[in-house]
Amino acid sequence: MAAITSANLANAIVKLVAVDALPALMGHLVMGNLVNRDFEPQLAQAGDTVNVPIPPTMVANNIAEGGTVQTQNPNVETAQIVLNTHAEATFQIPDVTKVIAVPDLLRLYMEPAMIALAEKVESDLLGLYSQFTANTPLGTGGTALTEAVVDAAETALFNAKVPASEQKYLVVDGTAYSQLRQIPRFSEYQTAGDAGLRALVDGSIGRLKDFYVFRSQFVKKTGSAPVTTHNIAFARNAMGLAIRRLPKPLPGTGAIAEYAEVGNFGIRVVMSYQPNTLAQQFTVDILYGAGVLRNGHGVQVDS
Repeated sequence: MAAITSANLANAIVKLVAVDALPALMGHLVMGNLVNRDFEPQLAQAGDTVNVPIPPTMVANNIAEGGTVQTQNPNVETAQIVLNTHAEATFQIPDVTKVIAVPDLLRLYMEPAMIALAEKVESDLLGLYSQFTANTPLGTGGTALTEAVVDAAETALFNAKVPASEQKYLVVDGTAYSQLRQIPRFSEYQTAGDAGLRALVDGSIGRLKDFYVFRSQFVKKTGSAPVTTHNIAFARNAMGLAIRRLPKPLPGTGAIAEYAEVGNFGIRVVMSYQPNTLAQQFTVDILYGAGVLRNGHGVQVDS
């Protein structure tokens, strides 16, 4: 049995923090869980460029009896995403041994840090709305969303040849979500069945016009009187979130790092000692970039 030393205890603490960190972060993501996530456990630096592969387009050939197949040479397209965001959340724990003894204390420190990182990722992804230029923006700023606008958004993605098997999402702000929830045809049991009952009682829209509807506090707004809210309707491959590992600190520099990675998502947790405050400092950080992959697979839905 290996002896307990200060070195392996320190590593155990960092691993414990890392294990608790990622589930808390993933639970606060909306957009980050819907878009194409590209993650590789290779080291990268801020400013590096990632080439995210996009499935090629192929055509069906009607082969006659006795004919031959038509060989296609599809080129796998790539979209470039720059790793231009190094987001971090740092906190200090005066007595780290208490965290080991009482796991709830760890969550007390970790959750605010994770929420801060999740909010940064959400904000950057929703900020891509202006890059969807292939489809004409729908809706009118300062005007409530209507069934016709949502229908037009779904039609726009259909005409852009979004595969029928690919899920489509509509992410709106709280006001727009409330407006959709009050459309009579979708919020009454006699017209929408169980879905209407859920919207009326639970407050959850669920699926509407083939969109899975979500709300976010970070949908972008521009202008004033009236304010234009830039909701987004999109398919998964419309946007990409590229994430890469950050290097560990050099050995002997007084810092210990561990990675927490799951489901194409990864963060780094660094622990170091701060002599000025006599506390252990934890930094949770992530290196990522967000960008549009397929312009035609997204459309602005203004309200």
